Amino acid sequence: MSSGIAILTAFKDKVNTTPRLFFSPGRINLIGEHVDYNDGFVMPAAIDKGVWFAVAANNTESCNFHSHDFNETYSADLSAIKPHEGWQNYVLGVVDQLLQRELPIKGFDCVFGGNLPVGSGMSSSAAVECGLLFALNEIFKFQLLRPTMATIAQKAEHTFPGVKCGIMDQFANMMGKENNVILLDTTSLEHQYIPFNSENHSIILINTKVHHSLAGGEYNVRREQCQEGFEILQSALGAEVKSFRDIKPADVEKHKAALSPDVYKRCLFVTQEIARTQTAASLLKENRIEEFGELMFETHDGLSKLYDVSCPELDFLVDQAKNYSSIMGSRVMGGGFGGCTINLVYKADGIAVVEKIIGEYKKKFDIDAEYYVVTPSDGTYEVL
Repeated sequence: MSSGIAILTAFKDKVNTTPRLFFSPGRINLIGEHVDYNDGFVMPAAIDKGVWFAVAANNTESCNFHSHDFNETYSADLSAIKPHEGWQNYVLGVVDQLLQRELPIKGFDCVFGGNLPVGSGMSSSAAVECGLLFALNEIFKFQLLRPTMATIAQKAEHTFPGVKCGIMDQFANMMGKENNVILLDTTSLEHQYIPFNSENHSIILINTKVHHSLAGGEYNVRREQCQEGFEILQSALGAEVKSFRDIKPADVEKHKAALSPDVYKRCLFVTQEIARTQTAASLLKENRIEEFGELMFETHDGLSKLYDVSCPELDFLVDQAKNYSSIMGSRVMGGGFGGCTINLVYKADGIAVVEKIIGEYKKKFDIDAEYYVVTPSDGTYEVL
């Protein structure tokens, strides 16, 4: 795990110039999972863990990267940017998008690293994409606005890494606000900030230490299944249906016979989750935290039984959480197939309870899980 000081030190060891330092946060999502690419509503927040970037122009046509966490270096000429396996795709994809937009990018040196566990569901990929993009925007004075940078970073992930992600991760990274979560309409990008009561409540992530890779294909499979289901339902329901938000769970049930079993389950979850997230936003605004937490448990049940993106380790952690009144809500967060559960807990004894659950997890799976207390924080910024 890296720190800002470590990244600055590594840069100065490798490059004889003075860089600018930027911090790019990871993100959580309280509710609204797997609906950002289905025209739904999501409730993410930037967090106080992320990736630091030390970047400086180098007056050449070469971009030089060093991943401090992997201890790997990679260089490419701006005239020959092309996909490459591994972490390189996430930075090269950003450079490619800037070149396609004919922005005045020149050569630069970049050292980056952070404290986001890879595969944990805290969106290390968006933190890398957005952090580099924000840094280059500042250094080369592109004058791109934050929402625009979010969409560029999303496109970068679609292309070189090949992950057809929604906009949530990149938007939360760029638009985060301290002590607030974001209710985001993923269709219009209209958004509102909802204060999070951190005086009495904490957000704790438990890392299963079971790692997944969204680029492995299952994420894109889910997206394809949803698109197939939407087209069938739109045909059955009429042209006035423009997106999944125009379809109710009862509509999915009514036309179940027209859908394959898996596609039916995916569509049922998506329509339920879109409605659930809107209800959750109203509850959070009214500080009805316990009722909000119950919806998080409902989301996990849907992700496990309908969307099929959970695993035994995740299900065990959520089932354990249900045994403690100190935990108001728990669910798998992120792409699934491993990573973290997100837990909404009472601050007074939340950590003690989480440590008990981790002990039971160790007995069951012989895996040493980790937990992280995270706080809603500001979006990507330059470190002064």
